[in-house]
Amino acid sequence: MPSFATDVPALLLRLDPNPYHHGTLGAARSLGRAGVEVHALLGTDPGPVGTTRYLHRLHTPVRWSAAGAAGTPPDGELERALLGAARAIGRPAVLVPLDDHGAIAVARLAPRLAGHYLLPPVAPRLPAQLADKAELAALCDRAGVPHPRTVLPGSAAEAAREAAALGLPAVAKWSRPWLLPPGLRSTALVRTPGEAARLFARSAEAGSALLLQRRLPDGPGADWFFHGYAAEGGRLLACGAGRKERSWPPHTGLTAVGTWLPNPAVEAAAARLAARLDYRGILDLDFRLDPHTGVHHLVDFNPRPGAQFRLFTDENGVDVVRAQHLHLTGRPVPAARAGTGRTYVVENYAVLSTLLGRAQDAALGRTGRARRGRGPVERAWFAADDPLPFAAMAAGWLGRCLREGLRLAGPRLGPRHRGKQRLRGLRASRAVVPRPAACAAHPVRAARAAPAAPAAPAPPHRPPPEPDPGFLAADS
Repeated sequence: MPSFATDVPALLLRLDPNPYHHGTLGAARSLGRAGVEVHALLGTDPGPVGTTRYLHRLHTPVRWSAAGAAGTPPDGELERALLGAARAIGRPAVLVPLDDHGAIAVARLAPRLAGHYLLPPVAPRLPAQLADKAELAALCDRAGVPHPRTVLPGSAAEAAREAAALGLPAVAKWSRPWLLPPGLRSTALVRTPGEAARLFARSAEAGSALLLQRRLPDGPGADWFFHGYAAEGGRLLACGAGRKERSWPPHTGLTAVGTWLPNPAVEAAAARLAARLDYRGILDLDFRLDPHTGVHHLVDFNPRPGAQFRLFTDENGVDVVRAQHLHLTGRPVPAARAGTGRTYVVENYAVLSTLLGRAQDAALGRTGRARRGRGPVERAWFAADDPLPFAAMAAGWLGRCLREGLRLAGPRLGPRHRGKQRLRGLRASRAVVPRPAACAAHPVRAARAAPAAPAAPAPPHRPPPEPDPGFLAADS
């Protein structure tokens, strides 16, 4: 392992409200094991990361007085919180944003944070352009990087027409997912023109534009990702390409099981884009292979570490977060030594994808575990030298699963229970109604003359709710 400037602390910034963000834990462990003093400024409940032995101080909770619809703060409030944390730390620290909103805001605030934090000198507007799904398509065109055909409809009627023209189902994305309020997912499949029109009607609620994208087919080995740390000129000091073996939700979500594998096409496209943009800092790219053309298309650019960044830890022990700390503190970043074959497993999402999804690659067995002999396996939550976060995650995750199970089971039991109640009530009403004397004397004639009792109305049919595949998921 290289020599770190252990007198320079690090501050991890996460504004995303997901308390089960395993990337935050990975960053704390990565820097803490290198002897760096790790602080964290979190905008919500810290969750299991608050139990790790590698976190020196937790600057939380932050109560934003003017949070937006997505629960994230305006720049002024974030600046005050960051400067407050800097005063508490007492010396300049390397600042590592772990979600899009944080990375975008920190780039804008960089001149006002100078002297308090060490940051890559990225262009102030570039992270926002790259994280914006609509602007990314234009940037890819200029850089010559393949990208799925994308349209930006201007009305609900146009959204319906364009979805049909792209081919259904089509992919619908909100251009600025960090602005979304709870209840709206950043990406969805629209299967009919009407679905596209209805989604467009929620544009004001979403806070950004809706774009529609041609859907590239699913298939074994289709989903790839690339992580890197770039210095001046977009020069990559640490990087790696990986394949998603499993994801949650299946084929559309974050990496549940991934493997570091060489992919020259993905690596070349990432290097070309970083150099063309003169990108500085950590980047996380998502690609999907078009099986008809053999071309890998860039579908996402995240200007911060991906949650699975620890997959790309080379034989020197360097990952992208450690590379950033080394570079910004003036230490050399050793030339990368291959770590291909490593596997990364996110235990809770791997279980879900195994039980409710299907294998995405033949390299996985029926249990969803990576077959042995491929390389070392790193787990997102469990670590022998830091066991408490895994225990906290397992307890909290089990509770959420039980609550979701009760939510799904409740409506199934409800109509049956109500039907039994109605049947008992009907029997009771028949038991207390006296029979007229005529009926007793001439039962057949009375039965013919008596009007038929109206049938009890059937309860309305309410289909049981579908399981929510994202109830435990979050963006990487």
